[in-house]
Amino acid sequence: MMKYDIARETALKILYEINEKGAYSNIALNKYLSSHELSERDRAFITELVYGVVKWKLTLDRTVAACSDIKMERLSPWIKNILRIGTYQLLFLTKVPPSAAVNESVKLARRYGHNASAGYVNAVLRNIAGGGGKDIVPDRAVDPVGYLSVRYSYPKWIADKFMELFGEEFAESLLEAGNRVPDLTVRANTLKTSAEGLVNALKNEGVEASPGRYVSDAVIIKSQVSVTRLKAFRNGLFQVQDESSMLPAAVLAPQPGEKVLDACSAPGGKATHMAQMMQNKGLITAMDIHEHKLKLIEDAAGRLGTDIIRTELHDAAIPVPQHEGAYDRVLLDAPCSGLGIIRRKPDIKWARENRDIGSITGLQRRLIDSVSKAVKPGGVMVYSTCTLLPEENECIVRDFLNNNDEFYEDDITAYLPPGLAKHARGGMIQVYPNRDGIDGFFVARLARKVK
Repeated sequence: MMKYDIARETALKILYEINEKGAYSNIALNKYLSSHELSERDRAFITELVYGVVKWKLTLDRTVAACSDIKMERLSPWIKNILRIGTYQLLFLTKVPPSAAVNESVKLARRYGHNASAGYVNAVLRNIAGGGGKDIVPDRAVDPVGYLSVRYSYPKWIADKFMELFGEEFAESLLEAGNRVPDLTVRANTLKTSAEGLVNALKNEGVEASPGRYVSDAVIIKSQVSVTRLKAFRNGLFQVQDESSMLPAAVLAPQPGEKVLDACSAPGGKATHMAQMMQNKGLITAMDIHEHKLKLIEDAAGRLGTDIIRTELHDAAIPVPQHEGAYDRVLLDAPCSGLGIIRRKPDIKWARENRDIGSITGLQRRLIDSVSKAVKPGGVMVYSTCTLLPEENECIVRDFLNNNDEFYEDDITAYLPPGLAKHARGGMIQVYPNRDGIDGFFVARLARKVK
């Protein structure tokens, strides 16, 4: 019986879930990795293949198309993904012998297709291994947007939008940064430990870790590990969270004993962050529109050892009469295009269209108008997103302030880590992955006037 490489076959199955069934890459990957007994080496290789193929899909498809006499749309989903996996190894994984990349792909093609499929895959990949498909990138001088799109594997509309907003040099830097592998950053749970204590606890489990870049509670895990298998995780010593995602709670600065509303809370990273800042004293209402996601918040709160979070099933775009003027602080981490976290969720590139932005900003306007009613006079509201587009960020805040004279922009400099405070503009900050080395994020602090 022919043996198949378990890592490559698992990556193939995950990619089928992502590309054909619309699964999110991180969720599909975690589902397979948690349900299969795999070596750490196989887990790392599967992760590399899945994220690499999703990230570089446009470039991979262009390369295959240049070396094939069959159009990509005529291929079965299985053969298409087998070709992507093989091409990714040939172009990007220098430690994988080309013969292994080709031969293992041929085996998979025979299993998920037939002998003719295997012969076709063999011919295409050997062509690529021999240098075929190298002239697929448009001439930069003639078509700069097309060049950036193919060179960095992004839809043309994103490359075009970034160029228009930021200029060609910064846009290229942004696109390149979106293809980097992000740090695995976690937040020390200060209800149970400190950042230094967490580093030592991880060290005792054989895991290398170091302090974060900016936030005092942040720790970067440098070892290749399955986080959920760590004793430190099970004991609630930390929560997986990028440093940029820690900024909204830091800027909101909730105090012990206060009443806080987290309007779009799931999966609970910011709610649990605020709970530890409040020393587990007070009340946090963690609201979400999806019932199954409330369980994620409750599970995180239980593991981390906080009991001040109360979940509530509700659409935050619809005001809650009982909430009106009832909260000292309100956090609205709004749904957005997600263009600031592409390096972490590369499938966002292909899931979004330019035409989506209008409906997203419409929702954001409804949300900020709705949840602002929950802020008591003298209270504070933070609006945040994980995107880079001004129309989802500063424009939303400016429009809100222009139509709500009870609120004003409150300077956030004092609430930011020193390394980021220099980038603040009044009550707002935009963080960029290429400039700051963390996920792209926008945060604005607004205060309600005292009547």
